Amino acid sequence: MQKKIYTGQPVVTLNNGVDIPALGFGVWQIDDLKVCEDAVIKAIQTGYRMIDTASIYLNETAVGNAIKNSGINRDELFITSKLWVQDHGYEKAQAAFQRTLDRLQLDYLDMYLIHWPYGDFLGAWKALEDLYHEGKIKAIGVCNFTVEKLEELKENSTVLPVINQIELHPIFQQKELQVYDRENNIITQPWSPLGNGNAELLNNESLKAIADKYNKTVAQVILRWHLQEGSVIIPKSVTPSRIEENFSVFDFELTEDEMNATRSLDTGKRLFFDPKDAEWEQKMLKSVADI
Repeated sequence: MQKKIYTGQPVVTLNNGVDIPALGFGVWQIDDLKVCEDAVIKAIQTGYRMIDTASIYLNETAVGNAIKNSGINRDELFITSKLWVQDHGYEKAQAAFQRTLDRLQLDYLDMYLIHWPYGDFLGAWKALEDLYHEGKIKAIGVCNFTVEKLEELKENSTVLPVINQIELHPIFQQKELQVYDRENNIITQPWSPLGNGNAELLNNESLKAIADKYNKTVAQVILRWHLQEGSVIIPKSVTPSRIEENFSVFDFELTEDEMNATRSLDTGKRLFFDPKDAEWEQKMLKSVADI
């Protein structure tokens, strides 16, 4: 397998041998397509080489335009998208994947993820396995999967997920799930790595002291903590200065005491949706978006 080279940043090697940049750019909640396109172009100009989108974000077209207009060769980028719940099942997943490729104006994806573990996700996974074997996807993974769902997937599949993308930040660290991922050679990828700008987190006094020591922001300290934990992260911003700030985390290193101080902030309480919540599951199964 020919390795991609991502200049100036560390990579993490997935369980199938594919390298992924350790720091990428997420576009969740960027609804305005022009704003999204401009933000992705700015991110690529800054040095980001991994872009994470999803069909349900309704901005794949903007991401595709940004890729085309960025001035960077496609082969130098790592592009991820995700399959929404309404498209679970083998045939639906195949069709949805092609729609995603068309919107992104690409002929392959670097990574494709199942967004939530509901409905016929096993049929969808079979479709992803076939697309992976055909070379249309370089790596396949999941989002929001619990240990139980990962076990169910493992028992009914031939390809192990490379990544499990989950809510993870200093306030909610999902340590048991991280251990399971690690033991099964699955990379944990935090979504909302900064806790969606949670004020309590970003104003934490111990994190402020660490940030002052390195002449960094609290957000940069948190992102650095994620990287040193071995995670692959996808912070989001539409502000050019923040996009640059979030990428400027490779020039310092936290001590083990500082890592432990950040680990100690875990409350075990989610800020977002619980995959085990039956009401949330039913809501997702009934959701239909124009994608």
